[in-house]
Amino acid sequence: MRLRVLGSAAGGGFPQWNCNCRNCAGVRAGTLRARVRTQSSIAVRGADPAAWVLVNASPDVLAQLRAFPDFQPARAPRDSALAGIVLVDGQVDHSAGLFMLREATRPWPLWCTDSVYADLTRGNPILTVLGHYCGVQRRRIGLEGEPFEIAGVPGLQWRAWPIAGKPAPFSPNRERPQRGDNIALEITDTATGGTAFYAPGLGAIDDLLFARMQGADCVLVDGTFWTDDEMIRLGLANKTARDMGHLPQSGAGGMLEWLARLPRATRRVLIHINNTNPILDEDSGERRELDRLGVEVAYDGMEISL
Repeated sequence: MRLRVLGSAAGGGFPQWNCNCRNCAGVRAGTLRARVRTQSSIAVRGADPAAWVLVNASPDVLAQLRAFPDFQPARAPRDSALAGIVLVDGQVDHSAGLFMLREATRPWPLWCTDSVYADLTRGNPILTVLGHYCGVQRRRIGLEGEPFEIAGVPGLQWRAWPIAGKPAPFSPNRERPQRGDNIALEITDTATGGTAFYAPGLGAIDDLLFARMQGADCVLVDGTFWTDDEMIRLGLANKTARDMGHLPQSGAGGMLEWLARLPRATRRVLIHINNTNPILDEDSGERRELDRLGVEVAYDGMEISL
């Protein structure tokens, strides 16, 4: 299995277009040692190097696809190596890119849960709009860990697990979150047995979910905020990280405490990083703390083989 990080930032990317926090201002001025990042998405392939699955379609998807020549095998006048799309939620930063893929020559095979399907047909009817263009062939993702495969992408087995988090503001479930609003993906190479666990939006971890993380060779998990009060302290929002459905890295019960309990051989990667998070600054004390703990920070173009 080959996994490529297409985008590693949270919604808005880094630098965010209208933000003048220390990170965004510093990277624009060239005074901060940091990488520019697009919005969160990955792509995964198995045995066939010309067959990839897009996991989440960010608003930056066209730039992300252009940055990686393998996505354009040029076998026909119009072609793509993307064989299907999987969504972990219905958030704008994970679904708006579907509009950019409307020129496809056939309906997109798209896997999502029932609640995400409701989000994208009622609250924000992207899938309905796509029906006027290429169309979508929706495939249902179950919530009990049922294995599924993506047609045309051999050698990979997929499972989904419901996780704590909040649906988008437009979601029919906004005030009453449902199982399946947010999921983690467990992706296994059927030849090597290598497993990746992917959860870019993760509000809390329980023992059942942690058991799935412990069984993975690599975990790519929510890296949105360093502290729970990050946005409040910077005067950018009036909600905590947990209020927004994200488990902060630091503090009691934070992501770093959970990652420290994983087997030593597990590769630990933070993804979906907000523009305010000090770990984006490669010279920060927080980044040095991650280095000490053996925790990586995802970047656009990062590749993982399992």
